[in-house]
Amino acid sequence: MQNIDRQVVADFGDEWTRHDQSDVPYEDLHHFFDEYFSIFPWSDLPDDAQGFDLGCGSGRWARFVAPRVGHLHCIDPAAGALGVAKRNLSGQANCTFHLAGVDAIPLPDGSQDFAYSLGVLHHVPDTQAGIAACVAKLKAGAPFLLYLYYAFDNRPAWFRAIWRLSDLVRRVISVLPPWPKSVVSTAIAAGVYWPLSRMAGLFERLGKDVSQFPLSAYRGKSFNTLRTDARDRFGTRLEQRFTRQQIHAMMTHAGLHQIRFREDGPYWCAVGSKRT
Repeated sequence: MQNIDRQVVADFGDEWTRHDQSDVPYEDLHHFFDEYFSIFPWSDLPDDAQGFDLGCGSGRWARFVAPRVGHLHCIDPAAGALGVAKRNLSGQANCTFHLAGVDAIPLPDGSQDFAYSLGVLHHVPDTQAGIAACVAKLKAGAPFLLYLYYAFDNRPAWFRAIWRLSDLVRRVISVLPPWPKSVVSTAIAAGVYWPLSRMAGLFERLGKDVSQFPLSAYRGKSFNTLRTDARDRFGTRLEQRFTRQQIHAMMTHAGLHQIRFREDGPYWCAVGSKRT
């Protein structure tokens, strides 16, 4: 069985075609990039390092990675998404694009100096197998950066209850046709993401701790960022969530060690090195 959900692939292809990140402020994208890659060991990479972005989507992270490395393989199973990535990365001569999923990464085993997969492998049927497939392509000692949706294991019970309600909404919205799905998710961005994130920003300016406030991570971010992430969150049929302990166990089982987690959001973001 292929480790891929074709409907999820189609959904993301439609999402990145509609929201190609061209209207998202550079500052927003760079801020999120800095958060995800804050634990990445850039200094350990060799000169002219070669690596891959598994599930590159629109190329929003590759645009920051490509200038730092020798060659970057951008891999995505959605033709629409890959077309957007090619357009967004047209100025980067060191990128190669591959139409493929995690079960068919078109690179030799043990050939890559680094890899990352951010917000992707919780959308495949077998996340453990997906991690292992990525690690298999790495050289010994090479780092793998991973971001998976968290199971709210560091949140209070009331926060988890709110999520359960929102997940019921996701299950309804995610099976809608593309156009109404986009309309509804934009409405959620305007009616939920925007007011809650702005309220968090207001409380922060008043000196309050907003770390437990819903959607506080979006305070100060543009509406286009909110709209894209609402579509990402509510438009996907297959979503899995993991605790920090589960992610550590999956990474270890896949052959990684020296695993470190980012202690702040986004949760959970972790990096490990392939064992020799």
